[in-house]
Amino acid sequence: MNEQKLKGALGLATRARQVSTGMDACRILIRSGTCGLMLLDGGTGPNTRRKAEDLCRRSETPVWVVPAGLIEEATGKSNMVLGIRNGSFSERIAGLLQEAGSESGGRQDEQEPSKQFE
Repeated sequence: MNEQKLKGALGLATRARQVSTGMDACRILIRSGTCGLMLLDGGTGPNTRRKAEDLCRRSETPVWVVPAGLIEEATGKSNMVLGIRNGSFSERIAGLLQEAGSESGGRQDEQEPSKQFE
C-alpha cells in the first residue's frame, strides 16, 4: 500500500463532503454518532492528540496517526485532525490503513489508543 492510494481516498472523501476538519468539528461528528474514523497528523501536539484519543476511546471510534503533512497534502486543509463520516469512505480508508499497518508492522492491538500508519 502506498501513500498515493490513501491520499486519493482522502481527497475523494473531502470532495464528497464526508470529512470534518479540526478538533471542534470532529468532536461534534463523534458526539452525533456519525464518525466512522479519525485521523491525526503525525505532527499533532501532545495535548490535542491526548484529547482526540480520549474522545475516540469513549466513543469507540478508531483513530490512526498518519505521517506529518499527509492530511494537508491529501485534502488541501491545514488541520491536524480529520474525522471521516460513517460509510463507504471510512470503510475504504480504514481498510487501506489496516493493510498498510500489517505490512509495515504498525500497531494493531486494542491496548494502544491510536494506530500508526507508516
